[in-house]
Amino acid sequence: MRVLKKGNGWRIGFNPVAKEFKGLVGTDEWAIELTEAELNDFCRLLRQLADTMQQMESELMDEEKITCEAESNLLWMEVEGYPHTYSLRFILNSGRGVEGKWDSSALHNLIQAAAMLDVF
Repeated sequence: MRVLKKGNGWRIGFNPVAKEFKGLVGTDEWAIELTEAELNDFCRLLRQLADTMQQMESELMDEEKITCEAESNLLWMEVEGYPHTYSLRFILNSGRGVEGKWDSSALHNLIQAAAMLDVF
């Protein structure tokens, strides 16, 4: 069953019957299709980065910003900002040369939606 979740400034989807590109991530202005493996890594790394930012909240002073990175063979991701509000960037390491970014206002809902995709 095809799943597409979207909100203000974000969208994420999964189509299990698609031949090659089963995943989709993007914003209101752009989107990129991902292979199932790329989408799995995207969701896994996003969850790891969100968990790291949550753990860092008690370690940092209120005015301290932080940057954290996570990477797989398929993509690189970075969160930047305060533990309670941060942006996300990613670069696809495959031959397609794609880079994307979500603002902090969209990220909380994107993280929740990614956790609900049943592609792990």
